Amino acid sequence: MKKLALTTALVVATAGTAFADGHDRVIRMGTEGAYPPYNFINDDGDVDGFERVLGDELCARAELTCEWVTNEWDSIIPNLTSGNYDTIIAGMSITDEREEVIDFTQDYYPPTASVYVAMEEGADLMGGVVAAQTNTIQSGYVAESGAILLEYATPDETVAAVRNGEADAVFADYDFLADIVAEDDDLMIVGDPVPLGGGIGMGLRETDTELRDAFDAAITSMKEDGTLNALLVEWFGEEIGQY
Repeated sequence: MKKLALTTALVVATAGTAFADGHDRVIRMGTEGAYPPYNFINDDGDVDGFERVLGDELCARAELTCEWVTNEWDSIIPNLTSGNYDTIIAGMSITDEREEVIDFTQDYYPPTASVYVAMEEGADLMGGVVAAQTNTIQSGYVAESGAILLEYATPDETVAAVRNGEADAVFADYDFLADIVAEDDDLMIVGDPVPLGGGIGMGLRETDTELRDAFDAAITSMKEDGTLNALLVEWFGEEIGQY
């Protein structure tokens, strides 16, 4: 998976768009910065990853002035609704439960499978201890599976729990775990892939309908001209689902 260092500045300056209130508005793009290759902090201390490149392009197409804000995952929705930023672009799957609280754009990343990773083929996935990041679709699945759920604030902690023996396996997005497994001979994907969620979209406050529509139009344009598929392949490989 490709991890390019960005050369753009943290603030994406474009022509700007005036919303219904009649004032130019800087759109604050909220992300976690800890979930490569979707989003992470590079060596220069800047937000990087697939969603940084995608978000910059969406802002340019929508003629929005945007800046990037990082926030811990477990409070990322409350801090959106309280106004600390205007979007969530952080590998967040579209689910009915989340749509009771916030709105989503259409998906910019197609539905894909989650997988278990363990240190041995015979790990007990349904009755053992399984680590997952808190407030994710994966933690919800584990909680209902019969396994003992160990929740952690960050994705790196879920993998560490397997390495240090606290958990029998970790359950997360395939595209997050694939690179980790490729670089660690002690870890392996076990069991069958589990399809979850309705793809990944941008989260917005329910009152921000005009902003949602602007990003929806930008996502549609990227799907139609092939640039979104090109980004997906660049960051996740030829096997990734495409539009």
